[in-house]
Amino acid sequence: MIVLGIETSCDETGVALYNTTPWEESKPAYLGILGQGLHSQIAMHRDYGGVVPELASRDHIRRVLPLLEQSLTQSGLKLTNIDAVAFTQGPGLAGALLVGSAFAKALAQGLQVPSIGIHHLEGHLLSPLLGETAPQFPFIALLVSGGHTQLMKVSGIGQYELLGETLDDAAGEAFDKTAKLLGLDYPGGAAISKLAERGRVGIFDLPKPMLHSGDLDFSFSGLKTAVLNQVKKFNEKKIVDATEVAQFHADLARSFVDSVVAVLMSKAAKALKETGCKHLVLAGGVGANVQLRTALNELSKKNGFAVHYPPLELCTDNGVMIAFAGALRMLAENNNSTRSGAFDIKPRWDLASHHLR
Repeated sequence: MIVLGIETSCDETGVALYNTTPWEESKPAYLGILGQGLHSQIAMHRDYGGVVPELASRDHIRRVLPLLEQSLTQSGLKLTNIDAVAFTQGPGLAGALLVGSAFAKALAQGLQVPSIGIHHLEGHLLSPLLGETAPQFPFIALLVSGGHTQLMKVSGIGQYELLGETLDDAAGEAFDKTAKLLGLDYPGGAAISKLAERGRVGIFDLPKPMLHSGDLDFSFSGLKTAVLNQVKKFNEKKIVDATEVAQFHADLARSFVDSVVAVLMSKAAKALKETGCKHLVLAGGVGANVQLRTALNELSKKNGFAVHYPPLELCTDNGVMIAFAGALRMLAENNNSTRSGAFDIKPRWDLASHHLR
């Protein structure tokens, strides 16, 4: 079965084609990727310091058809070879979701094939199954993507139990806001990580929010405020030496990243211990963070669990993860999807409620 995936939840337009045959024959899942196209809107939104929803929606309209044609060319397939269309139904920006939903529904109806709405975070948490070493069910998923920081127990396709989530700012939001405080361009995650590599360890004693709370929830607003306070103190000194300013920024970035990593590691380890799971999945944009990957690798060796990541190119939003999640849903639901033409998007959507039909 060949599934077309369409991702338009925010500021990336992703289109991909996935063949379920390798999965059905117990071969490496990544062999099913037939073709893909991805366009990032980062350059367009950078001047505004964040995503502008109306601009994002219009750009999705311009990009989705050329990306489909690109994916078909890569795969050597025709539209008539598509057996189902999967699209991001939510959560995300309403206008952006409408573009993907409308395109997917119209295409599916024209081809007379089923369409299936996919939860954006489900795409992320299943994407490590496309890695060289796939996790075994059940596993713990640490989802760190944009406005989401969650710990989920994943017992199978469509079997998700929320164990903990952020109570305010997500880790990704804290990265972006800290980057802005340090004068770095949007988006801030990769920039902060790179800057932190030049920083010294332990220069700033930043808080590690809810590290000892006893539960699996997160909070990063206090950490962001602590960074702001350090920046204000430094600015009051009116230091103009470029080298000293650069070192301050690097040291503060390092302390910030170390605090985030410490909290994420501690909560993930606690979730593994409480559930008895032996596999941890790191998914979402922050999953590409070098410091977090290094720390989790060391923790896994020490505590005797396996840690899994999606391929680096699949950490950010992409069409492959939607096509793959759609394919697994179709198989698990015995192709019980819909041919409805309704553009039923869900800008806010609880993943734990997204059970198999």
